[in-house]
Amino acid sequence: MITNVSDLAKAIGEQIRHYRTLAGMTQEQLAEAIESQGTYIGRVERGEQNIQLQTLEKIAEALHTQIAITFDHEQYERFKADEWIWKIVLLLKEQDHEQQQRAYRILREVFTNF
Repeated sequence: MITNVSDLAKAIGEQIRHYRTLAGMTQEQLAEAIESQGTYIGRVERGEQNIQLQTLEKIAEALHTQIAITFDHEQYERFKADEWIWKIVLLLKEQDHEQQQRAYRILREVFTNF
């Protein structure tokens, strides 16, 4: 349970690290995407640096996710171990709507015929 600002900063940092890793990005690549420095991202991920909402929004966009996910600690903990699900979600988010629909139809067909 998060009881103070320091704990919240650490929890958000952990989630940023998790999604950055799933996206296959280094701290430097994420920093470049948000026009910052890799050392800043490292401090944020360790919970040593408070983060502004505008910066959090840029990070979420660069990681193809939503800001709300960094605050949904229960969901994060539930899916933290499901690395492949998140890799698939990130891959799908990179596709246009038509490609996403095609992927869904293929997956549905595969799992229906199991």
